[in-house]
Amino acid sequence: MRRPAGLTRPVTWSIAIILVLVVAVVVVLVVGLSNPDGTDNPARGGDAPGSVLSATPMDDLPLLMKLGKVKGSVVQYVSTDSSGKRTRVSGTVFKPGGEAPAGGWPVVAVAHGTLGINTECGPSLSSDLHGLIGLAQGLLGAKYAVAIADYQGLGAAGVHPYLDSGTAGRNVIDSVRALRSVFDDISPRWGGFGSSQGGGAIWAADEDARTYAPELDLVGVVAGVPAADVVGLVAKARAGTLTRDQAPALQWVVEAAARSHPDIVRDDYRSGSAVTNWDVLSACAGPLVSRRDAAADALGPFDLAPRTDEAAARLTDLLRSYALPRKAVSAPMYVLYGDADTYIDKAWTQAAVAKACALGDRLTISEQAGKGHGDINLDNALPWLQSRFAGATSEQDC
Repeated sequence: MRRPAGLTRPVTWSIAIILVLVVAVVVVLVVGLSNPDGTDNPARGGDAPGSVLSATPMDDLPLLMKLGKVKGSVVQYVSTDSSGKRTRVSGTVFKPGGEAPAGGWPVVAVAHGTLGINTECGPSLSSDLHGLIGLAQGLLGAKYAVAIADYQGLGAAGVHPYLDSGTAGRNVIDSVRALRSVFDDISPRWGGFGSSQGGGAIWAADEDARTYAPELDLVGVVAGVPAADVVGLVAKARAGTLTRDQAPALQWVVEAAARSHPDIVRDDYRSGSAVTNWDVLSACAGPLVSRRDAAADALGPFDLAPRTDEAAARLTDLLRSYALPRKAVSAPMYVLYGDADTYIDKAWTQAAVAKACALGDRLTISEQAGKGHGDINLDNALPWLQSRFAGATSEQDC
C-alpha cells in the first residue's frame, strides 16, 4: 500500500545507514541475546521541559537490537509549544548496548516526516515506529543513543500543529532531555536528522538549541527536503496550481489549524470532493486510510482554495508564523533537496536557504538535479554528521 499522501519522509534514509547496519550485525553477533529492562531510571516527574512523566520499557525490540543489548523505552515528557505553553509529548528513546565511551553515548535525535495529524499517527504507537525502526537500529549500531519525538498531538493526546516547525523543534530537543533522564551514561553532545516535516523540525531545533537547551551541546543537524517555508501553498491553491502531492498536504494544514485556531473555518477552504471526502483525507489509520489516495486523486484544482481574500490572508499569516528561518542556527546544518520536488517547490527551499545564509548560518547545501521529495541521495548525511561529532569544520556553501 502506498504511504498516505502528505509530506512524507524520504525512503532513502535507509540507504544512508546501510553500511552502519552491516557494522551493527558484525558487532551484535558476538554479544549474545539479552533481556534489557528498557530503562535505567524511573520516571521522575516535574514540569520543566524534558521532564519524564512516564517511561515504558519496549519488550518487542527487533532481534538485532536484542542481540546488541539495546535498551528502548516509550516515554511521555514535558515540552513546550512555540508560544512557550507547556505540553505533554510522547516519543521513543534508545541506548546502545555495551560500555559507554568517556563522556557518555553521543545522541542523534530523529525528526520524522509527515505521518498524519491525528493522535493515532504517532510513531511510538507502532511496533516498527512507522518505518523508523531501521534508522534507529542503524544509528544504534554506530553507537549513538537515539531519541525520536512523536511531536505534539501525535501519540500523546492533544492537537497536532502540523508544520509548526518551532513547536516540533522544541519537541525534538526535549526528547534528548528525556533520553538523558531515562538512561544513564548519555552525553550532552547531540546531532539531528530530519526530513520533510522533520527537516523543518530539525532546522527549528537548530535555531533554538543554544537558548532553549544551553545544557546540551548541539554539533550539527541534517535537514533533508525541509518544509521550511510553505506559505506559497495558499497562492497556488487560489491559482488552482497545487500539485497532486501538495493538495492533500494542504488539507492536513487546514484541518490541523481548524482544531486550534477558531479563525480558521474549514468551509472557507473546501468545496467539491474535498467536502465529501474530508474525513477520509484527514485519516492516517483505521478503515478510512485505505481510501485516502483515491480521495486525493479526486480533488479538483480549486477544491482546497480559500473562498475569500480574508480566508487566504488568515491561512497565509498562520503559515508565515511557522516559516523558517526565524533566526540564526546554533550549529552547522546540512540542507539537501531536489530540484524536482512536487511537495515543496524548489524556489521555496532556495529562498529559505538564502535567508539563512544572510543570517550568517554555516550551511552545507546539496541541491540535487532531477530528484524529488522521496528520492534524494542521503548517502553523505551520516558521514557529515559523524564529522561534526569528531570536531571537523563543515563546508560553508553560503
